[in-house]
Amino acid sequence: MPTYRLAELTWTEVEALRVERPLAILPVGAVEAHGPHLPLGTDGIIAEAMAAAGARRLEEAGLTSLVLPPLDFVAAPFAAGFSGTICLEAETVSSLLVDVARSVARWGCRALALANAHLDPAHVASLRRAVVAIEAEELLPVAFPDITRKPWALRLTEEFLSGACHAGQYEGSIVLAARPDLVRDEARLSLPPNPASLSVAIREGKRSFAEAGGPEAYFGDPAAASAAEGLSTIETLGEILAEAVLATLAEEPTTLDGNPLPA
Repeated sequence: MPTYRLAELTWTEVEALRVERPLAILPVGAVEAHGPHLPLGTDGIIAEAMAAAGARRLEEAGLTSLVLPPLDFVAAPFAAGFSGTICLEAETVSSLLVDVARSVARWGCRALALANAHLDPAHVASLRRAVVAIEAEELLPVAFPDITRKPWALRLTEEFLSGACHAGQYEGSIVLAARPDLVRDEARLSLPPNPASLSVAIREGKRSFAEAGGPEAYFGDPAAASAAEGLSTIETLGEILAEAVLATLAEEPTTLDGNPLPA
């Protein structure tokens, strides 16, 4: 089954898709600081790559996907002190997502999938609240694989699991694979590793990148990033998204291989 991009269609083409009951996929990113070497739209680039990879997997499972324009204006308080960051109130983001769900439900979409790559705790909480509200209105099923939690997080890279993964090897690799033209490589290769863990900082109550030990808005090892790792990670993110969708649609959650989804 094909994948469509909403922004490229006419309204009559979307109306004609009703018979296929497409899955709506919303890439969710941010506009925020990602060190001196990665663009402000890094999370959106990752989210769109995740959405595209997930849609390919879902095509193989016989599902039509409708990829929505990315949502990049979100809550980003950890990066709010850096120029270029756009930070919305978390409640605004939750309300916006519910409105999006109301729209795609009217078009006859069978479910909404969130391909989220922005991991600020305030933002992730806003997505969780939105999912609860959408389900309370019985609009349509929502698949939200929260990669900050098990089982999804365990399938990502060692740096990701360390928590030192903002604009480091993990994110830098994906941008090198998806949009290498936007990486400031001279700056990237000159940056020393920053092993400070954002996960630990969040548990300790820190509320900004600066407080967490990232005065230049990066954590991890930017110089170690590679396009090869990025391509592999994009495929993993696509598998995660597709499996979350199938688990949401099916009575018995399974992986793409037909095996039970791990708890």
